[in-house]
Amino acid sequence: MELRAEELVEEARRETGLADFGGESFREGLGIFVDSLNREARLTPAGGAMARGQIVKLLGNRLQIQDWYRRHPEIGAEEVPAPIFVLGLPRTGTTALSSLLARDPDTRSIRTWESGSPCPPPEKASEDSDPRIAKCEASMALLDRVLPEMRMLYDASPTGPAECQDLLGMDFKAQHVTGQFWVPAFARWQRDCDMRSAYQMHRKTLKLLQWRCPPNRWHLKTPVHMLSLDALEESYPDARFVMTHRDPSKVLGSVCSLIAKLRTLTSEQRDPQALGEEQLELWVEALARGIRFREKLGEDRFADVHFRDQLVDPIAAVARAYRDLGISFTPAARARMQEWADAHRRGRLGVHEYRLEDYGLTAERVRERFAFYTARFEVELES
Repeated sequence: MELRAEELVEEARRETGLADFGGESFREGLGIFVDSLNREARLTPAGGAMARGQIVKLLGNRLQIQDWYRRHPEIGAEEVPAPIFVLGLPRTGTTALSSLLARDPDTRSIRTWESGSPCPPPEKASEDSDPRIAKCEASMALLDRVLPEMRMLYDASPTGPAECQDLLGMDFKAQHVTGQFWVPAFARWQRDCDMRSAYQMHRKTLKLLQWRCPPNRWHLKTPVHMLSLDALEESYPDARFVMTHRDPSKVLGSVCSLIAKLRTLTSEQRDPQALGEEQLELWVEALARGIRFREKLGEDRFADVHFRDQLVDPIAAVARAYRDLGISFTPAARARMQEWADAHRRGRLGVHEYRLEDYGLTAERVRERFAFYTARFEVELES
């Protein structure tokens, strides 16, 4: 089944009854992504259906957001002050840390259910009973049945915080699709593309989501922000950052295992060593860019959370991050975070088994490539 970009655009227009995308910045990435899917991905029937549905959904969301702005231009006046971005390698505790930050009643996170369906924008009175929550729960339950081990690898919930990849995805400049599909040409293009329009779409969506559902102090998260922090800062010049740290040799095997499982649904491509090399190069580059940005920006807007500290006392780790960023750590935030931490002990869903060697990597080689990072942040090397 060959995908055609223009047909997908027209399908989104038919489904929504809308025509205005609010600009054409998405078209280059869409074209490259579709071409990469057709030429490289070796899609399974399920993979083809997933790709088509995901593309049409992202396009439809973009159309609907533009329509809400057309009918309610006052949304544009919303402010998004000093958002907090969680950065760091994947599998370093970013998901657990984000879940803790999301428990602060003064902080707003992108919840899984609204990430995939931001329109109509949520309302404060019904944010806990919105029918999209049940739909999201059903979709997640289906994935649990198809890939039951995924729950152990990524502990998510419909009302918990999501990565903000869907927001970048509406401009077709998000890396998360490379974790689902084998699309190396798109992945190479995305790493170096101009991300400014994607972050403009990102900010536009945050304004819409907070418009009827405050607060407006946002916490956001995805490791691939490190690839494009200059573009991020252009949209969020007062952004603050929490950076997580862990031994990369413990990270890479887990990342590769997660991606390999996801791709079994979508692609007939099986090349574990190519996957290992792909992920090694991606995250070396991401951290190198992240460190250069941090050195340019200075330390005042950064806080650090090391993996072991988060394991030993997650509330204390968050308290230190708040202090370093100049944020008040209220008793209400502490109590709600402690409640979440008590209910989500590490390992309660099982232990993730993986081997670096299955992906053509060794701990020695990984640590050598990441030595610039582990030395810079005094990252503990795990046994």
